[in-house]
Amino acid sequence: MIKLHPQGVYLQNQTEILDEGPLTESFSKAQARKGTMAYAILEAHNMSDDPDKLQLRFDCLTSHDITYVNIIQTARASGMTRFPLPYALTNCHNSLCAVGGTINEDDHIFGLSASKKYGGIYVPAHMAVIHQYMREMMSGCGKMILGSDSHTRYGALGTMAIGEGGGELVKQLLKKTYDLDMPKIVGVHLKGKPKDGVGPQDISLAIIKSVFSSGFVKNKVMEFVGEGIKNLNVEYRNCIDAMTTETTCLSSIWIADGQVKDYYEAHGRVSSYTDLHPENLAYYDSFIEVDLDAAEPMIAMPFHPSNVYSIKELNENLEDIVRIVEENGSKQTGRPFVLRDKIRSGKLWAQQGIIAGCAGGTFDNLCDAADILRGKSTGNGEFTLSAYPASQPTFLELIRNGVAADLMAAGVSMRSAFCGPCFGAGDVPSNNSLSVRHTTRNFPSREGAKPSGGQLASVALMDARSVAATALNEGAITAATELEISFSKPPYRFDKSVYEKRVYYGFKSPNPEESIRLGPNIKDWPQFHPLPKDILLRVASFITDPVTTTDELIPSGDTASYRSNPIALSEFTLSRKDPGYVARAKAVRDMELARRQGKRPSELDEEYKRVYDVIGSGFSELDIGIGSLIYAVKPGDGSAREQAASCQRVLGGCANIASEYATKRYRSNLANWGLLPFIYDDAPLFELGDFIFIPSIKQAVEVRNGSVLAFVVKKQLEIIMLGLADLSEEESKIILSGCLMNYYQSNA
Repeated sequence: MIKLHPQGVYLQNQTEILDEGPLTESFSKAQARKGTMAYAILEAHNMSDDPDKLQLRFDCLTSHDITYVNIIQTARASGMTRFPLPYALTNCHNSLCAVGGTINEDDHIFGLSASKKYGGIYVPAHMAVIHQYMREMMSGCGKMILGSDSHTRYGALGTMAIGEGGGELVKQLLKKTYDLDMPKIVGVHLKGKPKDGVGPQDISLAIIKSVFSSGFVKNKVMEFVGEGIKNLNVEYRNCIDAMTTETTCLSSIWIADGQVKDYYEAHGRVSSYTDLHPENLAYYDSFIEVDLDAAEPMIAMPFHPSNVYSIKELNENLEDIVRIVEENGSKQTGRPFVLRDKIRSGKLWAQQGIIAGCAGGTFDNLCDAADILRGKSTGNGEFTLSAYPASQPTFLELIRNGVAADLMAAGVSMRSAFCGPCFGAGDVPSNNSLSVRHTTRNFPSREGAKPSGGQLASVALMDARSVAATALNEGAITAATELEISFSKPPYRFDKSVYEKRVYYGFKSPNPEESIRLGPNIKDWPQFHPLPKDILLRVASFITDPVTTTDELIPSGDTASYRSNPIALSEFTLSRKDPGYVARAKAVRDMELARRQGKRPSELDEEYKRVYDVIGSGFSELDIGIGSLIYAVKPGDGSAREQAASCQRVLGGCANIASEYATKRYRSNLANWGLLPFIYDDAPLFELGDFIFIPSIKQAVEVRNGSVLAFVVKKQLEIIMLGLADLSEEESKIILSGCLMNYYQSNA
């Protein structure tokens, strides 16, 4: 179904794929690269004079209620007085994630008051998930949107969108730029037409499986082209596009054709449409061919969206595949993981099904699911099925056309627009249960499970059609293509009055006299200090898993209620992966506080005395800054949430050491919060609890050395070299200042 071309490829007349070789002499590769849609959009948003060193300004921003409070608090502290571009604040994450008290709704009231004061767009809770609102109301062909959620993807609507940590949105609010080298562009050529029963999640999972482990599209732009696009309606494309995040690409863009024009017209925004396609000759740095005719229903087994099999393959090799998944799952979670108890009569049985969020809760997905379940039953046993329409306008049309009634009559629980099932704050499965979901992720610490606390449920990702087919069989994993079904494909009528009556639209109408309403859980950031001349780092967590997700660094789910309280939230850092980390980091932070008060660490702790004895008398211990660090092989896969970095900083963290960073956004989060993003490719010469001394670190960051001399403090000093490559001039200044907020305050 999928063929990868690691080498460069030319696309001629939007259909003909030509290898790089025959054209290199007669055509300019550099000129042909400019023929891509992505290049043209990036160039149009670039504020620099260098086309290879981009400084981007976006057309609008978006955040949800896990991220916008901290972003606005940081921007306010950095000198922002109004939102200089449209900024949509949606309330789709913490709308049901309560841990007691008023703290979630306090965040929402903060968002509304900030929208009034600074001129923002406020979307109340249960109205829309963040990405559906942006698709319906703020996307546009040729536009660029920056969001503080990793699934910020609107490429199927001709919009290049990027999900980043909050620090990058703060920069836009301060009229700064998003800086990066011109990314490589990967062509994704679609041909053919999916058979009935094959949905967008099936296409997505097949692509993710093909590219994730090799990093084929990591930090690159995926550009979707090919005649097969015309065989996919826009909602189908949107669902595939949302899942491009799981490939670790930077962004995505699709051809915008007449169907996209119809979409904008249906939403009352036909002026947002412009025909969008590559030039007659376009060069791609690498290429992916996708044969839609060959697509099958797929399943991503626990615990990653790339752990993909066809459902047919799973059912034919059930015992073998389950054994492999159990072995890998036990390694990932650090505790026994069992799935074989869910095998009965040659089938794997799930206990729950969910269709939700930006990838699952779309009009087409729910209409097709209703066609499968209409007049039938999901059963009255353990298996349950819930559906979350992605927006109130979507839900309203499902009510008007009878689809919602058909689903409910079959036993489906209909819910409001909410992202909870994607991040562990809604419909959490019971312990040792398997949930099949058309959502975005299935990480081990994401869906409400707490492996360190003995609670472990698991999620498998499937398309809505196969989830419905599974529900029809009361939880036995079933591919939708096994059914004979005719899909009705009812038309969609968008009713924007739903938003007109409830959404606050204040862009260009700020009211400086409005007071920001701060609930008791909304706290300012603590003070962060500039980078010292020399630094002593202690390894507070040592993680050897192949990949560490942001959900493991700072858990999602119920902890999200504390996102507006940096001190309280930091208590959950690595709590489901390394429960001892917080205490270890605090102990290091306490030693740094004592040093700042003029107390000698060597007089307070025997370990520190040993360390300073090995370092020697050439350095004054009162002048050496002290901080903790996390070592992980490949940290940062998954969410864009900046708290994965800021919580480390609150606890006194000063650095990460990694073989590589899973995403650009996590590395950016580290730099924006003043954490040194070191690279170390060799087998570590250090372990948990060890000290690493880095003299002249301040100078190394000032001159942006690509490598930094460091010493592991054993019985003697053992030399290691830490990489600090690709540190931009601004990142250098931010780290020297201690964090982005300090940097902008000092330059206000």
